[in-house]
Amino acid sequence: MQAGRLLEVGQFVVREEPDPVPGPGEVLVRVAAAGICGTDRHLLRGEFLGKPPVILGHEFSGIVEAVGEGVTSHKAGDRVACDPNIACGACPSCLKGRINLCENLSAVGVHRDGGFATFSAFPAHRALPLPDHLSLHDAALAEPLACCLHALDIGAPRPGDRVMVLGGGVIGLLCVQLARLAGAEVLLITRSAQRRRIAEDLGALTLATPEEAGRLWPRGADLVFECAGVAETVAQAPGLAARGGRVVIVGVLARGEKVAVEPFDLLVREVDLRMAFVNPFTQSRAIDLLASGAIKAAPLVTREVGREELPRILAEPPGPAEVKVLVTS
Repeated sequence: MQAGRLLEVGQFVVREEPDPVPGPGEVLVRVAAAGICGTDRHLLRGEFLGKPPVILGHEFSGIVEAVGEGVTSHKAGDRVACDPNIACGACPSCLKGRINLCENLSAVGVHRDGGFATFSAFPAHRALPLPDHLSLHDAALAEPLACCLHALDIGAPRPGDRVMVLGGGVIGLLCVQLARLAGAEVLLITRSAQRRRIAEDLGALTLATPEEAGRLWPRGADLVFECAGVAETVAQAPGLAARGGRVVIVGVLARGEKVAVEPFDLLVREVDLRMAFVNPFTQSRAIDLLASGAIKAAPLVTREVGREELPRILAEPPGPAEVKVLVTS
Protein backbone atom coordinates (compact mmCIF):
# COMPACT_ATOMS: atom_id res chain seq x y z
CA MET A 1 0.00 0.00 0.00
CA GLN A 2 0.98 3.65 -0.26
CA ALA A 3 1.62 5.37 3.08
CA GLY A 4 2.72 8.79 4.31
CA ARG A 5 5.03 8.15 7.25
CA LEU A 6 6.73 10.53 9.67
CA LEU A 7 10.11 8.84 10.08
CA GLU A 8 11.41 11.37 12.60
CA VAL A 9 10.96 15.05 13.35
CA GLY A 10 11.44 16.94 10.08
CA GLN A 11 11.43 13.82 7.87
CA PHE A 12 8.17 12.74 6.22
CA VAL A 13 7.99 10.39 3.23
CA VAL A 14 5.36 8.76 1.05
CA ARG A 15 6.36 5.23 0.12
CA GLU A 16 5.12 1.71 -0.53
CA GLU A 17 4.65 -0.43 2.58
CA PRO A 18 3.09 -3.83 3.33
CA ASP A 19 -0.65 -3.80 3.95
CA PRO A 20 -1.43 -3.89 7.68
CA VAL A 21 -3.19 -6.90 9.19
CA PRO A 22 -5.89 -6.26 11.81
CA GLY A 23 -4.99 -7.67 15.20
CA PRO A 24 -7.42 -8.97 17.81
CA GLY A 25 -10.14 -6.40 18.43
CA GLU A 26 -9.15 -4.34 15.38
CA VAL A 27 -10.66 -3.48 12.01
CA LEU A 28 -8.84 -2.94 8.73
CA VAL A 29 -10.24 0.10 6.91
CA ARG A 30 -9.66 1.13 3.31
CA VAL A 31 -9.27 4.89 3.68
CA ALA A 32 -11.57 6.96 1.48
CA ALA A 33 -10.78 10.49 2.67
CA ALA A 34 -8.33 11.87 5.22
CA GLY A 35 -8.11 15.48 6.34
CA ILE A 36 -4.84 17.37 6.74
CA CYS A 37 -4.76 19.00 10.17
CA GLY A 38 -2.55 21.67 11.69
CA THR A 39 -1.51 19.05 14.23
CA ASP A 40 0.10 17.07 11.39
CA ARG A 41 2.33 20.08 10.70
CA HIS A 42 3.10 20.40 14.42
CA LEU A 43 4.10 16.72 14.49
CA LEU A 44 6.41 17.18 11.52
CA ARG A 45 8.15 20.05 13.32
CA GLY A 46 8.31 18.29 16.68
CA GLU A 47 5.87 20.75 18.25
CA PHE A 48 3.35 18.11 19.39
CA LEU A 49 3.92 14.89 21.31
CA GLY A 50 3.89 12.14 18.68
CA LYS A 51 5.62 8.79 18.41
CA PRO A 52 7.53 8.49 15.13
CA PRO A 53 8.03 6.52 13.04
CA VAL A 54 4.28 6.69 12.46
CA ILE A 55 1.83 7.04 9.58
CA LEU A 56 0.12 10.39 10.15
CA GLY A 57 -3.56 11.21 9.58
CA HIS A 58 -6.13 11.22 12.39
CA GLU A 59 -9.17 12.64 10.56
CA PHE A 60 -10.42 9.97 8.18
CA SER A 61 -13.24 7.79 6.98
CA GLY A 62 -13.41 4.63 4.93
CA ILE A 63 -14.83 1.16 4.42
CA VAL A 64 -14.07 -1.89 6.56
CA GLU A 65 -12.11 -4.45 4.55
CA ALA A 66 -11.57 -7.07 7.27
CA VAL A 67 -11.92 -7.59 10.99
CA GLY A 68 -9.56 -9.08 13.52
CA GLU A 69 -10.14 -11.89 15.96
CA GLY A 70 -13.01 -11.31 18.36
CA VAL A 71 -14.63 -8.43 16.46
CA THR A 72 -18.40 -8.86 16.21
CA SER A 73 -19.42 -5.19 16.01
CA HIS A 74 -18.25 -4.66 12.41
CA LYS A 75 -18.14 -6.54 9.14
CA ALA A 76 -16.57 -6.05 5.73
CA GLY A 77 -18.34 -3.30 3.80
CA ASP A 78 -19.28 -1.17 6.82
CA ARG A 79 -18.75 2.55 6.34
CA VAL A 80 -16.96 4.14 9.30
CA ALA A 81 -15.18 7.23 10.57
CA CYS A 82 -12.16 6.95 12.83
CA ASP A 83 -12.37 8.43 16.33
CA PRO A 84 -8.61 8.48 16.86
CA ASN A 85 -8.30 8.97 20.61
CA ILE A 86 -7.86 5.80 22.66
CA ALA A 87 -8.21 6.13 26.42
CA CYS A 88 -7.03 3.47 28.84
CA GLY A 89 -10.23 3.46 30.91
CA ALA A 90 -8.34 2.79 34.14
CA CYS A 91 -6.40 5.93 35.15
CA PRO A 92 -7.86 8.51 37.58
CA SER A 93 -8.95 10.83 34.75
CA CYS A 94 -10.74 8.05 32.88
CA LEU A 95 -12.47 6.91 36.07
CA LYS A 96 -13.82 10.45 36.45
CA GLY A 97 -15.14 10.35 32.88
CA ARG A 98 -12.43 12.75 31.63
CA ILE A 99 -11.22 10.42 28.91
CA ASN A 100 -9.62 13.23 26.89
CA LEU A 101 -7.27 13.77 29.85
CA CYS A 102 -6.32 10.08 30.07
CA GLU A 103 -2.82 9.69 31.48
CA ASN A 104 -2.14 6.97 28.89
CA LEU A 105 -3.95 8.57 25.95
CA SER A 106 -2.82 7.40 22.53
CA ALA A 107 -4.12 8.48 19.16
CA VAL A 108 -4.39 6.91 15.72
CA GLY A 109 -2.23 8.96 13.36
CA VAL A 110 -0.20 10.42 16.23
CA HIS A 111 1.10 7.55 18.35
CA ARG A 112 0.08 4.63 16.12
CA ASP A 113 -0.35 4.34 12.36
CA GLY A 114 -3.17 6.44 10.93
CA GLY A 115 -5.06 7.40 7.81
CA PHE A 116 -2.52 8.84 5.37
CA ALA A 117 -2.38 5.40 3.78
CA THR A 118 -4.37 3.06 1.58
CA PHE A 119 -5.33 1.01 4.64
CA SER A 120 -5.41 1.60 8.39
CA ALA A 121 -5.81 -0.95 11.18
CA PHE A 122 -7.07 0.36 14.52
CA PRO A 123 -9.34 -0.67 17.41
CA ALA A 124 -12.85 -1.58 16.32
CA HIS A 125 -14.44 0.51 19.08
CA ARG A 126 -12.82 3.58 17.50
CA ALA A 127 -14.49 2.87 14.12
CA LEU A 128 -17.80 4.71 14.31
CA PRO A 129 -20.61 3.61 11.97
CA LEU A 130 -21.94 6.05 9.41
CA PRO A 131 -25.50 6.55 8.13
CA ASP A 132 -25.93 5.44 4.53
CA HIS A 133 -26.73 8.96 3.31
CA LEU A 134 -23.61 10.60 4.81
CA SER A 135 -20.80 10.78 2.25
CA LEU A 136 -17.38 9.48 3.20
CA HIS A 137 -15.91 12.86 2.24
CA ASP A 138 -18.15 14.70 4.70
CA ALA A 139 -17.54 12.05 7.36
CA ALA A 140 -13.82 12.81 7.28
CA LEU A 141 -14.67 16.08 9.06
CA ALA A 142 -16.34 14.28 11.96
CA GLU A 143 -13.20 14.37 14.12
CA PRO A 144 -12.54 18.14 13.90
CA LEU A 145 -16.27 18.77 14.35
CA ALA A 146 -16.19 16.58 17.46
CA CYS A 147 -13.36 18.72 18.88
CA CYS A 148 -15.45 21.82 18.22
CA LEU A 149 -18.46 20.24 19.92
CA HIS A 150 -16.36 19.75 23.04
CA ALA A 151 -15.39 23.43 22.88
CA LEU A 152 -19.05 24.42 22.52
CA ASP A 153 -19.96 22.22 25.48
CA ILE A 154 -17.38 24.09 27.55
CA GLY A 155 -18.29 27.57 26.28
CA ALA A 156 -22.04 26.88 26.50
CA PRO A 157 -23.34 29.66 24.20
CA ARG A 158 -26.93 30.70 24.87
CA PRO A 159 -29.51 32.11 22.46
CA GLY A 160 -28.79 35.79 21.96
CA ASP A 161 -25.17 35.60 23.09
CA ARG A 162 -22.56 37.47 21.12
CA VAL A 163 -19.92 34.93 20.12
CA MET A 164 -16.60 35.91 18.57
CA VAL A 165 -14.49 33.36 16.70
CA LEU A 166 -10.81 34.12 16.11
CA GLY A 167 -9.46 32.23 13.11
CA GLY A 168 -11.13 31.22 9.86
CA GLY A 169 -9.71 27.74 9.39
CA VAL A 170 -11.83 24.60 9.61
CA ILE A 171 -12.06 24.75 13.41
CA GLY A 172 -13.20 28.37 13.34
CA LEU A 173 -15.77 27.77 10.61
CA LEU A 174 -17.16 24.72 12.38
CA CYS A 175 -17.43 26.71 15.63
CA VAL A 176 -19.26 29.41 13.66
CA GLN A 177 -21.86 26.88 12.55
CA LEU A 178 -22.27 25.34 16.00
CA ALA A 179 -22.64 28.73 17.69
CA ARG A 180 -25.24 29.73 15.10
CA LEU A 181 -27.16 26.52 15.84
CA ALA A 182 -27.13 27.52 19.51
CA GLY A 183 -28.88 30.79 18.61
CA ALA A 184 -25.91 33.10 19.04
CA GLU A 185 -24.94 36.14 17.00
CA VAL A 186 -21.55 35.20 15.57
CA LEU A 187 -18.63 37.34 14.47
CA LEU A 188 -15.65 35.70 12.76
CA ILE A 189 -12.27 37.44 12.72
CA THR A 190 -9.80 36.49 9.99
CA ARG A 191 -7.54 38.36 7.64
CA SER A 192 -8.42 35.98 4.80
CA ALA A 193 -11.04 37.46 2.48
CA GLN A 194 -11.81 33.99 1.09
CA ARG A 195 -12.50 32.59 4.56
CA ARG A 196 -14.64 35.60 5.43
CA ARG A 197 -16.80 34.89 2.39
CA ILE A 198 -17.34 31.29 3.51
CA ALA A 199 -18.28 32.46 7.01
CA GLU A 200 -20.71 35.03 5.64
CA ASP A 201 -22.37 32.33 3.54
CA LEU A 202 -22.76 30.37 6.80
CA GLY A 203 -24.53 33.30 8.45
CA ALA A 204 -21.75 34.99 10.40
CA LEU A 205 -20.67 38.60 10.56
CA THR A 206 -17.01 38.96 9.63
CA LEU A 207 -14.15 41.39 10.15
CA ALA A 208 -10.47 41.30 9.35
CA THR A 209 -8.92 42.27 12.70
CA PRO A 210 -9.67 42.17 16.45
CA GLU A 211 -9.30 45.96 16.53
CA GLU A 212 -12.29 46.28 14.18
CA ALA A 213 -14.21 43.86 16.38
CA GLY A 214 -13.62 46.07 19.39
CA ARG A 215 -15.23 48.95 17.58
CA LEU A 216 -18.21 46.88 16.43
CA TRP A 217 -18.80 45.28 19.84
CA PRO A 218 -17.30 47.81 22.27
CA ARG A 219 -18.62 45.97 25.34
CA GLY A 220 -16.97 42.75 24.12
CA ALA A 221 -18.27 39.28 23.36
CA ASP A 222 -20.12 37.01 25.76
CA LEU A 223 -18.00 34.15 24.47
CA VAL A 224 -14.73 34.10 22.53
CA PHE A 225 -13.37 31.02 20.76
CA GLU A 226 -9.67 31.17 19.87
CA CYS A 227 -9.43 28.80 16.91
CA ALA A 228 -6.31 30.02 15.12
CA GLY A 229 -3.72 28.43 17.39
CA VAL A 230 -1.62 31.60 17.18
CA ALA A 231 0.07 33.22 20.18
CA GLU A 232 -1.04 36.70 19.12
CA THR A 233 -4.74 35.84 19.07
CA VAL A 234 -4.54 33.75 22.24
CA ALA A 235 -3.12 36.83 23.99
CA GLN A 236 -5.84 39.05 22.48
CA ALA A 237 -8.77 36.76 23.27
CA PRO A 238 -9.35 37.70 26.96
CA GLY A 239 -9.41 41.41 26.10
CA LEU A 240 -12.17 40.79 23.55
CA ALA A 241 -14.47 39.21 26.13
CA ALA A 242 -17.09 41.26 27.95
CA ARG A 243 -17.21 41.57 31.73
CA GLY A 244 -18.17 38.15 33.01
CA GLY A 245 -17.48 36.67 29.57
CA ARG A 246 -15.96 33.34 28.66
CA VAL A 247 -12.93 32.49 26.55
CA VAL A 248 -12.26 28.99 25.21
CA ILE A 249 -8.89 28.17 23.65
CA VAL A 250 -9.46 25.61 20.90
CA GLY A 251 -6.47 26.18 18.59
CA VAL A 252 -3.26 24.21 19.13
CA LEU A 253 -0.10 26.20 19.72
CA ALA A 254 3.36 24.71 19.38
CA ARG A 255 4.54 22.84 22.46
CA GLY A 256 6.66 25.19 24.59
CA GLU A 257 5.22 28.39 23.15
CA LYS A 258 4.40 31.01 25.80
CA VAL A 259 1.66 33.66 25.84
CA ALA A 260 1.41 36.65 28.18
CA VAL A 261 -1.90 37.29 29.98
CA GLU A 262 -2.81 39.81 32.66
CA PRO A 263 -4.36 37.99 35.64
CA PHE A 264 -5.50 41.28 37.19
CA ASP A 265 -7.64 42.02 34.14
CA LEU A 266 -9.13 38.51 34.20
CA LEU A 267 -9.84 38.94 37.91
CA VAL A 268 -11.55 42.33 37.98
CA ARG A 269 -13.66 41.54 34.90
CA GLU A 270 -14.18 37.93 36.04
CA VAL A 271 -13.32 36.53 32.61
CA ASP A 272 -13.50 32.74 32.53
CA LEU A 273 -10.51 31.40 30.58
CA ARG A 274 -10.78 27.73 29.65
CA MET A 275 -9.24 25.13 27.32
CA ALA A 276 -10.82 22.49 25.09
CA PHE A 277 -8.77 19.41 24.23
CA VAL A 278 -9.87 16.82 21.66
CA ASN A 279 -13.25 15.07 21.59
CA PRO A 280 -14.55 13.25 24.69
CA PHE A 281 -17.77 11.38 23.79
CA THR A 282 -18.60 13.88 21.02
CA GLN A 283 -17.78 12.23 17.68
CA SER A 284 -21.02 10.27 17.37
CA ARG A 285 -22.86 13.56 17.91
CA ALA A 286 -20.70 15.12 15.20
CA ILE A 287 -21.64 12.36 12.76
CA ASP A 288 -25.32 12.93 13.50
CA LEU A 289 -24.98 16.68 12.87
CA LEU A 290 -23.23 16.09 9.55
CA ALA A 291 -25.77 13.49 8.50
CA SER A 292 -28.69 15.79 9.34
CA GLY A 293 -27.26 18.63 7.25
CA ALA A 294 -27.27 20.94 10.27
CA ILE A 295 -23.50 21.29 9.83
CA LYS A 296 -22.22 21.83 6.31
CA ALA A 297 -18.90 20.18 5.49
CA ALA A 298 -18.69 20.64 1.71
CA PRO A 299 -18.06 24.43 1.74
CA LEU A 300 -15.07 23.85 4.02
CA VAL A 301 -13.25 21.44 1.70
CA THR A 302 -11.16 23.72 -0.46
CA ARG A 303 -8.95 21.12 -2.14
CA GLU A 304 -8.52 17.38 -2.70
CA VAL A 305 -5.05 15.92 -3.23
CA GLY A 306 -3.24 12.62 -3.59
CA ARG A 307 -0.87 11.20 -0.98
CA GLU A 308 2.12 12.03 -3.14
CA GLU A 309 1.49 15.73 -2.44
CA LEU A 310 1.64 15.32 1.35
CA PRO A 311 5.37 16.03 1.89
CA ARG A 312 5.11 19.42 0.18
CA ILE A 313 1.80 20.39 1.79
CA LEU A 314 2.89 19.49 5.32
CA ALA A 315 6.19 21.37 4.93
CA GLU A 316 4.41 24.61 4.00
CA PRO A 317 2.08 26.81 6.07
CA PRO A 318 -1.54 26.73 4.89
CA GLY A 319 -2.42 29.30 2.26
CA PRO A 320 -4.84 32.14 3.02
CA ALA A 321 -7.62 30.46 1.05
CA GLU A 322 -7.06 26.99 2.50
CA VAL A 323 -9.62 25.62 4.93
CA LYS A 324 -9.66 21.82 4.76
CA VAL A 325 -7.53 19.78 2.37
CA LEU A 326 -8.64 16.17 1.93
CA VAL A 327 -6.37 13.36 0.82
CA THR A 328 -8.56 11.22 -1.40
CA SER A 329 -6.15 9.06 -3.40
